[in-house]
Amino acid sequence: MSKKKDYNKIAQEILQHIGGKENVISAAHCATRLRLVLQDDNKIDIKKIEEIEIVKGNFNNGGQFQIVLGSGIVDEVYKEFIKLTDISEISKAELKKVAEKKLNPIQRLLKTLADVFVPILPALVAAGLLMGINNILTAKGLFVQGKSLVEAYPQFNDLASMLNTFSNVAFVFLPVLIGFSATKVFGGNPILGAVIGALMIHPDLLNGYGYGEALAQGKVPSWNILGLHVAKVGYQGTVLPIIASSYILAKIEQKMHRVVPSMFDNLLTPLVSVLVTGVLTFTVVGPVMRGAGNALTNGIIWLFATLGPVGGAIFGFVYAPLVVTGMHHSLIASEIQILANMKTLGGSFTFPVVAMSNVAQGAAALAVILMTRDAKMKSLASASGISALLGITEPAMFGVNLKLRYPFFGALIGSAVASAYVTLVKVLAVSPGPAGLPGIIVIRPQSMIHYIIGMVIAFGVTFAVTIILSKAMKKKNGDSAKVENAA
Repeated sequence: MSKKKDYNKIAQEILQHIGGKENVISAAHCATRLRLVLQDDNKIDIKKIEEIEIVKGNFNNGGQFQIVLGSGIVDEVYKEFIKLTDISEISKAELKKVAEKKLNPIQRLLKTLADVFVPILPALVAAGLLMGINNILTAKGLFVQGKSLVEAYPQFNDLASMLNTFSNVAFVFLPVLIGFSATKVFGGNPILGAVIGALMIHPDLLNGYGYGEALAQGKVPSWNILGLHVAKVGYQGTVLPIIASSYILAKIEQKMHRVVPSMFDNLLTPLVSVLVTGVLTFTVVGPVMRGAGNALTNGIIWLFATLGPVGGAIFGFVYAPLVVTGMHHSLIASEIQILANMKTLGGSFTFPVVAMSNVAQGAAALAVILMTRDAKMKSLASASGISALLGITEPAMFGVNLKLRYPFFGALIGSAVASAYVTLVKVLAVSPGPAGLPGIIVIRPQSMIHYIIGMVIAFGVTFAVTIILSKAMKKKNGDSAKVENAA
């Protein structure tokens, strides 16, 4: 049989096991995955899909059912698939728009947050790693007794200073980055979004970090606009205000494009959009959203500050389920705000917990290698387990742990225990980074040993508990085959 016929057969099998041609709304593909939007996800026969030899995994996310086929293969299967379904070829972006119609309002909100932050995460990660390198150079006693590297070798002092400047820029101008990204997501001009972000951190404003002290002293500067006093306060270190302002900007701009004659559009639309959004930002949106952002952040701080290791254990236990639902994206805003207030808090206490959760998911997947006889599952567990240890958990979580169930529960327990430990010994991160083994570079130097111990605990407890749960399920069901079919 020719390769073309093989791909056609695979496409036919996939189509059959997802409910047939009439159940397909749209389809697209990325480098490795066939992405499908279906009328009714309940018609998917997951077991049959997984039995197709070429299928390496599957998961449902953001209204899309995604089947992992592999690089190169997915292109050929996709060509045959769209022929069988008589649908036109579309891009991933177009598919996302179709998929969004299936989401409820909360899911849409969470997806929007993800769409805003994902494009700027590389900048934050780069800044975090640069900050980690700077920490290595400036940490006392890490390599030289009683001294930092720059103190022992003064020739590196300016290098550390330069790296410190480089690492801070993404956080200093964070509202600009968010304004650009959010306005683009909401359908407006991203350059105007960047302007609003820059406006919110303009040097003529009181620096947002000094707002609390100025408020206590009664020295908050303000504009007097026809008797209305508007606080001249910046929004450094905040996230929600610029997201809300970007949404308003985009909607005003879209409305202006519809009502303003084309000959005046380029003149009036930017003017009115920026002016109205700017006024609303400083009079209503900024103060309200600053309070909302502070409330969310303060709630997380309370969990850790009041309950201590118990709070850490709770957060470590629920983080993976939040990833499954997509709700973890809502925590990005608080994480960034916590890091922006590092002088007060000392660093992020949530990053180490996320890292413990990721390591636990990896350990659970690797434990499956010892407990399964399925060669395909062994291969998937090994690759996805290593990926999770490095900070990418979705393959392990959706391809192995949730599928078999018992590894997922083992990971929750291991994550909770390790998270309690890192919270107890106050492991803090100084910036975002890869939440796994490589994450040590963004941990405060004095906490690095405890971070390593926490990862060992996460891996060891999860691995042991996963094996215990597996044996218990085998005993209950009679044999390993029943265990693996339990999902």
